[in-house]
Amino acid sequence: MTRWNVDDIPDQTGRTVLVTGANSGLGRQTALVLARRGATVLMGCRAPERSRAALEQVQAGGAAALVTLDLADLASVRKAAAEVRERTGDALDVLVNNAGVMATPHRRTADGFELQIGTNHLGHAALTWLLAPALRPGARVVTLSSLAHRGGGLDVDDLNFEHRRYSPINAYSQSKLANLLFALELDRRARAAGRDLVSVAAHPGLTDTELTANSVRMRLPLLAPLVSLGNKLITQGVLTGSLPQLYAATAPDVRGGEYFGPGGFGETRGAPTRAAASPAARDPEQARRLWERTAELVGIAPDPA
Repeated sequence: MTRWNVDDIPDQTGRTVLVTGANSGLGRQTALVLARRGATVLMGCRAPERSRAALEQVQAGGAAALVTLDLADLASVRKAAAEVRERTGDALDVLVNNAGVMATPHRRTADGFELQIGTNHLGHAALTWLLAPALRPGARVVTLSSLAHRGGGLDVDDLNFEHRRYSPINAYSQSKLANLLFALELDRRARAAGRDLVSVAAHPGLTDTELTANSVRMRLPLLAPLVSLGNKLITQGVLTGSLPQLYAATAPDVRGGEYFGPGGFGETRGAPTRAAASPAARDPEQARRLWERTAELVGIAPDPA
């Protein structure tokens, strides 16, 4: 696996993939590579009018279409899931839960959730459950986590920071831990239900995306260009950063419950390899509690139950 790159991706002809947050960064790169390898790619994007350039870029390499998806609005998630099911005829091969926000000011989603847990975890969990009937036997769900999942832990009883002092960094860390807990719990429940479904997680290490600059832009817009430049100096490129999730989505030897990240120093850069999840991420009791609390908050019956 140490030298694995996009040339090692098997032919994806006949496979249909949904990538959330496909208008920029890791999502756009993932969509572009999979389209070039033959997949039909549905690009879940919050603002279609601002995603036309990304769509045209992906379409230049293969088949792609936009799906309007705002993960911070459950009505939008429901509508997008229904559209994907109709477009695919309930025949989806890969779902890449890629989209996310990072270290934002204390804001709420359309449904009143803290923005980061609402977008990064709750929206993706709802989307995954709603699309479960469309996932073909052997389909994969790839959920993007982060090195930050090792941060401040997760409070299942206060996911929305209603009883704690809000911290942008802790809220981001919590959402990324939730992503990993969800991916591993989905694998456990699929196995228990006898469902032929591969649920895995991935993280990009330190990669040059717009997440950091966007976070700064919300508070100190004049510093955003400087932060973006500094980010480029310490991170790897988006193509390399996308390799763990591409591996998770396509490699023949992937098994449910695995976690992939860069194989270089501290999992910060390099070719994909199997990554180390923190003890908190491997806690089945915490995963169960998060699963049940998530279902309560989003109002959707989990599938698999």
